[in-house]
Amino acid sequence: MTSWVAAGSAKDLAKAHATKIIQCLKDHGSLGKDGIAHFTGLESMQVARRLHELEREGEICLTGNVVKSKSNRLEREWKITPIQRELL
Repeated sequence: MTSWVAAGSAKDLAKAHATKIIQCLKDHGSLGKDGIAHFTGLESMQVARRLHELEREGEICLTGNVVKSKSNRLEREWKITPIQRELL
């Protein structure tokens, strides 16, 4: 596999993960990283990588709350960013 093919494959995988995360938050409401990982079947690290990308793109945002992770630590809670275009 060439580096060009690998890079294209990684982009497709990242997009698939982002789609799963967004759908999870739509279906289950606000969640922490570990909650998202649980419902999507993704690893926590995969979710963590996508969360900041999705935030930068304006798709999701922090709620300002914290929730307990699966290791009983506090983690930030995420939600879908309300977007006017969904109302059209």
